[in-house]
Amino acid sequence: MSELLENLIENEEDTQKDKYLIFSISKEYYGIDIKYVIEIIGIEPITEVPELPNFIKGVINLRGKIIPVMDVRLKFKKEEKEYDDRTCIIVVEIGNICIGLIIDRVVEVATIDENNISPPPKTSSNKDSFNKYMKGIGKTQNAIRLLIDCQKLLEQEEIEELTNKE
Repeated sequence: MSELLENLIENEEDTQKDKYLIFSISKEYYGIDIKYVIEIIGIEPITEVPELPNFIKGVINLRGKIIPVMDVRLKFKKEEKEYDDRTCIIVVEIGNICIGLIIDRVVEVATIDENNISPPPKTSSNKDSFNKYMKGIGKTQNAIRLLIDCQKLLEQEEIEELTNKE
C-alpha cells in the first residue's frame, strides 16, 4: 500500500516537473514553479492591515481562510497600477504559509527544461537586488522568462510578521 502511495506521489511530482506558471507584470514575463501554486483567483476585496510592508496589500478571506496578499509589482519596485479585470491573485504555499501574489495577468503554463535555465546574472551584493528573488532565466521557443524562486520572495522576518498578523 505504501509503495503504491509513493508511486502516486512520484508520478504527481513528474507531471509538475519543469512546469512554470507564466505571468506578466507590465511588459515583463515571469515564471514560478507550478508546484507552489495552490490556485489562481480573480482580484478580491482586500482588507488592509496596519504596520505591514507596503508591498503587502492586506488580507483576503478565501473560503474562510485568511490569506495575506502581496503586490508583486511593489515587491519588485515597479510603479503601482490600479487593478483591473485581468488582475489575478496566484495563491502559493511558501514553506508553511499561504500567500496571494497579485499580478497583472496570467499568461500560460510553460514547460522549461532545466537545460534551458541559466543562472541569474551576477550583481553586486546589493541587498535590494532583484536577483535575490530569481531562480534563473528560462528560455522557451521564442522568449525569455525570469523565473522567480518562491522560497526567496519573503524574508524570514516578513514571514514571521505575516504569521503573527493572521
